[in-house]
Amino acid sequence: MAYAAGVDVGSTQTKAVIIDEAKEIVSRSLTDTGANVMRAAEKSYEEALLSGNLSEEEVEFVVGTGYGRYKVTFGNTQVTEISCHGRGAVHMFPGTRTVVDMGGQDTKAIRVSRVGEILDFCMNDKCAAGTGRFLGAASSALDIPLGDLGPTALRGERPVKISTTCTVFAESEVLSWLGKGKKIEDILLGVHQSIAARSAGLLRRVGIEEDVTFTGRHRGGRDVHRRRGAQPGDDRDAERASGRRGQRERGIALHGRAGCGSVRARSHPGQPGAGEERTG
Repeated sequence: MAYAAGVDVGSTQTKAVIIDEAKEIVSRSLTDTGANVMRAAEKSYEEALLSGNLSEEEVEFVVGTGYGRYKVTFGNTQVTEISCHGRGAVHMFPGTRTVVDMGGQDTKAIRVSRVGEILDFCMNDKCAAGTGRFLGAASSALDIPLGDLGPTALRGERPVKISTTCTVFAESEVLSWLGKGKKIEDILLGVHQSIAARSAGLLRRVGIEEDVTFTGRHRGGRDVHRRRGAQPGDDRDAERASGRRGQRERGIALHGRAGCGSVRARSHPGQPGAGEERTG
């Protein structure tokens, strides 16, 4: 049995996943990135190997992605996270045509083809407002665990208006509303509405085509989804955000499986396409 691996070095967390020849996940890991990006990549990969009871020799191809992908020094190649998102989303949810990724430092809207090719994409501009860090600032200001922000926001009735366009000042604005006597639920509802509005702006720029798949560490996908107009029972897309992990990582590993194919082709000159690196 041959395996392929993907290591995603994000701004806040680093993830690794290993898949088998059937393209099924056999192990995964998640660790904080911290200041030592290279060590985070190594640690995440080591933990995935340990979790799957695998040795490095059994993994034929390793792909690095994320903002720190070039720090995956033990990898065979690097692929952008946008490409990995597209391929992973369509592999896990074949009907996907639009992907929304809310990362720690940026939010991306991606339009994909039925085979996971990137047709168009758009990212938030220079500021991290409307991203995971925006929620982190609210979590810190209100002293509420990140995972409780979404459920708390759903109890809000009179959302405040979050006017700041900078994450640096988000905490100050949240505390300001708190000082004015506003309920925590209403403040968080305002925060989520602000994020939803920014995400919708990105989506309009690339074009929205169903199905829409949410991804990223942001666990409030269900809540943002509802606040942008969906009915309470229409949580199919939000379930993808809050209930499943590994979409991008599977996409990375799928690139790795393709890499395995190219390695084997070069190793067996008699096979068709020998010496040509396969992509996809």
